[in-house]
Amino acid sequence: MNPLLNRLQPYPFERLRQLHAGITPNPAYRPISLGIGEPKHATPELIKTALSASLAGLANYPATAGEPRLRQAMVDWMLRRYGLALDPVTQVLPVNGSREALFALAQTVIDPTRAEATVVCPNPFYQIYEGAALLAGAQTWFAPSDPARNFAIDWAGVPEAVWAKTQLLFVCSPGNPTGAVMGLEEWKLLFELSDRHGFVIASDECYSEIYFRDEPPLGALQAAAQLGRSDFKNLIALTSLSKRSNVPGLRSGFVAGDAALIKPFLLYRTYHGSAMSPIVQAASIAAWNDEQHVVDNRAMYREKFAQVTPMLSAVMDVALPDAGFYLWAQIPARFNNDDAAFSSELLALYNVVVLPGSYLAREAQGHNPGAGRIRMALVAETAECAEAAARIVQFIQST
Repeated sequence: MNPLLNRLQPYPFERLRQLHAGITPNPAYRPISLGIGEPKHATPELIKTALSASLAGLANYPATAGEPRLRQAMVDWMLRRYGLALDPVTQVLPVNGSREALFALAQTVIDPTRAEATVVCPNPFYQIYEGAALLAGAQTWFAPSDPARNFAIDWAGVPEAVWAKTQLLFVCSPGNPTGAVMGLEEWKLLFELSDRHGFVIASDECYSEIYFRDEPPLGALQAAAQLGRSDFKNLIALTSLSKRSNVPGLRSGFVAGDAALIKPFLLYRTYHGSAMSPIVQAASIAAWNDEQHVVDNRAMYREKFAQVTPMLSAVMDVALPDAGFYLWAQIPARFNNDDAAFSSELLALYNVVVLPGSYLAREAQGHNPGAGRIRMALVAETAECAEAAARIVQFIQST
């Protein structure tokens, strides 16, 4: 067996399952889960129609680079969304969801024969970043988020000696679980560090279309263009239809950016067998070409968060995020920072599942930045999320 597999830690939801094993939820309440970030809004009919109308494509092997129509739909969306004119042949590539692309990109980029190959990750973080780094033969270094700065990552606090060994930096904006969006000055710092040390930046942007301000979140390639980096040197952005279009089961997204990185990534994917199904490509074209369903989806999230956030903020430290569909909440002090106990007691007494924040972070520099917090995924319909919030309020007020 690959010995690197022994370095992997249990996935947060496996840890949650083990935590809740043996707990009998209060049968007086129907179960509500805010634990997993799986969109529950209805999949748009136009996507289902395109999928069912393209079944003849099952008779064909797909090209790893995707059909020209799909790549064109992707660059057309990038132009509408970010004002960027990309080359559909050299600067975009379809992927089977952002998760597998994040993992595969690390396998393409990392050179484990270099001494102390390092991947820098935000903390808290999406656990694929760590797993991708470890299985590529690298070590990880975690940069903490700062609650005093709206959970911005303390990139400036990463030691220069760490940057000197870094081959890949994972960025998540809007962030999971915090919802924080990176600004232009943060990007400027990272680009300067990348130029100095030669590492690749992978920007995970799968939550970019669910936001609560008037201004849509700044994208990595958009930031690069604004700073005069039109070649997107050492920069790859990853996006997905899962959250944008409520199709997590479609497994469809794309990467875009530096053509010098896209080329070897395509080579890796060709051998890895990562071609997107023709029927998924057809459905993806329909999704990327339509924006109204995205506007409608965003409106539903805005209404939901506007109703739920004030309820919870009355009893705990939580606020509307910049973007995404999570609330990242500090549990009350009387729970002694024990987010796992909070989650267990809430399930037992009120049949609501939330994810302990410490499961989404690592102890680094003497601190776990997720400790004492919980992540709540407001993915269900508004009424169900509001009912869950009401139970959480009752739980906190009664303990």
